[in-house]
Amino acid sequence: MERIKTIIMGAAGRDFHNFNVLYREDARYEVVAFTATQIPNIEGRRYPPSLAGKRHPRGIPILAEVEIPSLIRKHRVEEVVFSYSDVSNQYVMERAAIVNAAGAHFKLLGAEATMLKSKKPVIAVCAVRTGSGKSQTTRKVARLLREAGLKVVVVRHPMPYGDLTKQRVQRFAKLADLQKHHCTIEEIEEYEPHIVSGTTIYAGVDYAAILAQAQEEAEVVLWDGGNNDLPFFKPDLHLVVADPLRVGNELTYYPAQANLRLADVVIINKIDSASPDAVDRLRSNVRSINPEATVIEAASPIFVDDPGQLKGKRALVVEDGPTLTHGDMKFGAGVVAAKRLHAAEIVDPRPYTVGTISETFQKYPNIGALLPAMGYGEQQVKDLQVTINRVPCDVVVIGTPIDLTRLLDIKKPTVRVRYELQEIGQPDLKQVLAEHGFRAKPQRAAG
Repeated sequence: MERIKTIIMGAAGRDFHNFNVLYREDARYEVVAFTATQIPNIEGRRYPPSLAGKRHPRGIPILAEVEIPSLIRKHRVEEVVFSYSDVSNQYVMERAAIVNAAGAHFKLLGAEATMLKSKKPVIAVCAVRTGSGKSQTTRKVARLLREAGLKVVVVRHPMPYGDLTKQRVQRFAKLADLQKHHCTIEEIEEYEPHIVSGTTIYAGVDYAAILAQAQEEAEVVLWDGGNNDLPFFKPDLHLVVADPLRVGNELTYYPAQANLRLADVVIINKIDSASPDAVDRLRSNVRSINPEATVIEAASPIFVDDPGQLKGKRALVVEDGPTLTHGDMKFGAGVVAAKRLHAAEIVDPRPYTVGTISETFQKYPNIGALLPAMGYGEQQVKDLQVTINRVPCDVVVIGTPIDLTRLLDIKKPTVRVRYELQEIGQPDLKQVLAEHGFRAKPQRAAG
């Protein structure tokens, strides 16, 4: 029987997971290629034989997404599987049109089929867009679980941008592990806050192998989602963070609405930054498609190191990269801090960018007068450092989750901005966790 020739469209994450779970051992399919977009330096590599399995003994090439029509014709591809996130519904259907016109079926996989089942309880933290506030929500949930005396291990959505064989299963328990695994800025931003708080975190490529290891040292597995993707593990409690600064996206981005429909709890974040009308419209949209979900309202207050450095100064604001690029946000915590603390101006970095940072602004022309902390590879980190030091400013505002001065030689004064989740009113996360059985263990009586 001739195998079904298949292409998996992705961005070095969900695509590999979908292959591992549904295609690697299925004799009906031959995956002739992965395609890549969103993330720099992904295409041109190969999904290695050690991960691809016996049915793909030579591994699988990872090619540029623009090659899909020619690949369909060359390999007589029958199916193309869309496997990445944080894109508009319009964008998804435009890719469907390209695939259909080239002669192949366009496929979206169901959530249930791609979720692995854990032996330990799973809490998933997901979102309707990247930059909604998943990271601070995950940190808050991890802290509450630790305070309840529960051993929590975090598993992060994949960011395997290096040697895929070596990155099959990654465990981070100390800061030295970040260097050991040659992490990018994007990875460090997600992993370091957990490590510093004392939480072990896993990531990598093969999430069945990751889960098998993580659940052995955990009482609770905490899924830390990426973009607005669905969880890779079947959750016992599914939290989804929604963003009133981009109200409407929860209905019109993929797979945002699917996440929202599956949510047990929806956290409407940033109510301190959004207009009351936007919050009301978001609340109404949530109720329209998931009336059974518990709704928590929350703010993301900022904390500024040495706020006196900002008043009257020309500030370069560096914000989280993915949030500004495919996340489409026009500002983050750094901008809020600069304006609130009366910086004289926010300096536009665009005339001073170099190399791959210039390319980022060309690809995402609507970023505006902010600098995304792009660092997907060694060259991009170097270009980011050069760009920062070229900008004529008095102070650099670091609005990313980590202190960039540990990774970059910034030759100007810096101010760090941090942000945390703060629930407003009831219910709150502690109450929701307790209601779902994640509560402090009873203490044994002495003697």
